[in-house]
Amino acid sequence: MQESGENYLETILILSERKGLVRSIDVANELGFAKPSVSRAVKLLSESGLIVMRENGDLVLTEAGRARAEAIYDRHRTISRFFRDVLGISPETADGDACRIEHIISEESFEKIKEFLKMER
Repeated sequence: MQESGENYLETILILSERKGLVRSIDVANELGFAKPSVSRAVKLLSESGLIVMRENGDLVLTEAGRARAEAIYDRHRTISRFFRDVLGISPETADGDACRIEHIISEESFEKIKEFLKMER
């Protein structure tokens, strides 16, 4: 899956946790994208079996979509925390960098960061 699809899944997860119901317009507003761009992404994610659009327009993550979104969000939070707490990077920069890195970091590197953070507790 491309980075953009992962960003949509992560955003749907975050919005659903924040406000319950999520619609395409909510995703568009959160990401600053045009509604037609979001509609296209929603269609692709739906065809991939990662989300379902209900008749009322609500977007719901499927079990596979939720698992993927939670894994991406876990990477984001972990990398951001590492940057802030260990490296002393500002929260804004740490969050922005984590958003980009979460999609390309190897599983080995990610696991080592998680192990390091567990030792720091």
